[in-house]
Formats: sequence, structure tokens, C-alpha cells
Amino acid sequence: IMKNLHDVQKLLKKFNIIVYVGKRKWDIELMGIELDNLYHAGVVSKKEYMNAKLILSHEHEIEEEKETSTKDSNGLL
Repeated sequence: IMKNLHDVQKLLKKFNIIVYVGKRKWDIELMGIELDNLYHAGVVSKKEYMNAKLILSHEHEIEEEKETSTKDSNGLL
């Protein structure tokens, strides 16, 4: 069972999908799109899909919070 972002990356790698855009938040977003495509193609189970989407959503929230706190500390908000 998947527990973290690395596990989601391993799942995608099984299908020869390697995501690296250069910004973690964008990587997570693109992984979500790729995961949607795999699910709609019927090659990952609903359980795998939902678990991976939950992990990606959580990781995306963390990145959003980092961006917000960085803006706050730079006095941009």
C-alpha cells in the first residue's frame, strides 16, 4: 500500500512515467494528471487511484503552505 509521494512515483514508474518538471508543486500536479489518465485507461485499480490521489492532495497542500509561509516571511502578503 502507498504511504508517501515516493510510493506514488514508484507506481507511475511501473508504467514508464517519470515526472520531473523542476518544481515540486508542479511535479505533484502533473503526477495527478498522469494518475487520472492511468485510472481512466483502466490500468490502476480504484483503490490504488484513490490512495495515490489522497497522497498527492496532501503533498500539494504542504507545498501550498510552504509558498504561503515564504510569502508571509518576505512581507509580500
